[in-house]
Amino acid sequence: MNTKHSWLLGSAALAAGSAAGLLLSRAAGARRLHHDVERLFADSTAVSRHIYREAQLVGLPAPVKRYFRQVLRDGQPYLRGLRLRHNGQFKTDLKKGWTPITGEEYLTASPPGLIWQGTTSLFTARDEYEDGRGQLTVSLLGAVPVLHGSGPHYDQGELLRWLTEAVLLPTSLLPNDEICWVDLDDDSARLLCTHHGQSVSCIIRFNQQHEIAECEALRYQGEAGLQPWIGRFMHYRHWHGVRVPTVLEASWVIDGHRQPYAQFAVQELEYEPLEPF
Repeated sequence: MNTKHSWLLGSAALAAGSAAGLLLSRAAGARRLHHDVERLFADSTAVSRHIYREAQLVGLPAPVKRYFRQVLRDGQPYLRGLRLRHNGQFKTDLKKGWTPITGEEYLTASPPGLIWQGTTSLFTARDEYEDGRGQLTVSLLGAVPVLHGSGPHYDQGELLRWLTEAVLLPTSLLPNDEICWVDLDDDSARLLCTHHGQSVSCIIRFNQQHEIAECEALRYQGEAGLQPWIGRFMHYRHWHGVRVPTVLEASWVIDGHRQPYAQFAVQELEYEPLEPF
């Protein structure tokens, strides 16, 4: 066998080995996600025995009352959690273009919990909030780790993400020992959440249909520290008895200008069964 043929065979074997390794790594990642989601739901509290009644709204800010009357029916059982799938687009850098992304997300109401995993043609990213701890991991091609972030800044950022995306789980935003609403004006209110000794808050703005249209908060952005951050919620529809948004957008505010970096459209949303896809 000549040298050229040996090189070609060696390259083919290396490529096959790399492809096999990539598939094995992705399979291991899928198994890990499945296991972690099962644990997240197993550790959640059964809250469906609690029933929403309009009498609970006494004392809440006027726009918050209108919101709950719009998105919940009297007698609605509390929702324990959800699972969803989405598509959309994402920016890895505000100065770069959009790239298509698909993802799945799992939320629990009590205690607050979140697992989100998004996949593009180049990377897989995962956000988590569980037991008061947040983290972000990113892997190239779903196999090669390139980022793992944890610590107080991630605890704050992931709890804040849970709080804002709980608009998809509206009974979890009813007042309780961890959730509080504060009056601002006729079109907005401040929403606060305290969990595991950590407190986060955001300004919630409502649209003319009495839906949550926007939230604004200070959130940690890497080494830049706390920066203004905005979430937007659009295209509400009734889904399994509650009214929730189906399009979500996240933006950083840089020098007074809103710069979106994530735009997701919900494709599937289920409150039961609470299990991995």
